[in-house]
Amino acid sequence: QVQLVESGGGLVQAGGSLRLSCAASGRTFSNYVMGWFRQAPGKEREFVATISLGGGSTSYANSVKGRFTISRDNAKNTVYLQMNSLKPEDTAVYYCAARSSIALSTTPKQYNYWGQGTQVTVSS
Repeated sequence: QVQLVESGGGLVQAGGSLRLSCAASGRTFSNYVMGWFRQAPGKEREFVATISLGGGSTSYANSVKGRFTISRDNAKNTVYLQMNSLKPEDTAVYYCAARSSIALSTTPKQYNYWGQGTQVTVSS
């Protein structure tokens, strides 16, 4: 089992920045591909970003590319999502997830463990 706890969400004005953190415990963190997803009210959960075991490979949704950066610190068992130039359409609950595989994935069903989510609200 892997336990994931997100933090860092909040209310921010459009154009502002937030940094989300996800702390992991329970298993060897560096054995898991990590991902960030988000879900807005009335919408399906969507992929945001993913990062490889060592952090050398990343992938982003087109909607956040160039604005968001995913990173991880395996010594601290933590994955981050730096979000810049935020837009109202970025408003959602953001979830981190862990995948017991070496391959990156943009599909929620391919992730084994999920955090409880953190709310991000961007006002216009």
